[in-house]
Amino acid sequence: MSLFEQKVANYPATAKAALEQLKALIFDISLTYGLGEVSENLKWGELSYGTPHSSPIRIDWKPKYPNHISIYFNCQTKLVDTFRELYPDDLEFHGNREIRLSLDNAIDTAVIVPCLLMALNYKNLKHQHLLGA
Repeated sequence: MSLFEQKVANYPATAKAALEQLKALIFDISLTYGLGEVSENLKWGELSYGTPHSSPIRIDWKPKYPNHISIYFNCQTKLVDTFRELYPDDLEFHGNREIRLSLDNAIDTAVIVPCLLMALNYKNLKHQHLLGA
């Protein structure tokens, strides 16, 4: 059983499916843009993904917010501030590290893919205005 399967084994089916979609997007983006091999780990009890050029991306579902999943970013980066500027009405932000997605709606890949791409290539983009967006 993979790390992912172990982590989500007791999650609701909708949360499992949404997290699986996010994981697939991360791997697809890395492959499409030649960002290197994606590592999968647990950090702070959450699934964490990264490439050699990335800032870690963590994804999880929490019983406290049963109708949502979250994507977490390093709070020391400009990622969430940039996403907030680019997509103020498209995403639900919490603090300077979290995007919360409703399980009642399909993941808006037109918005999430650019965010994941910026995080996966963060070390190359961090000095550019709006992370090169």
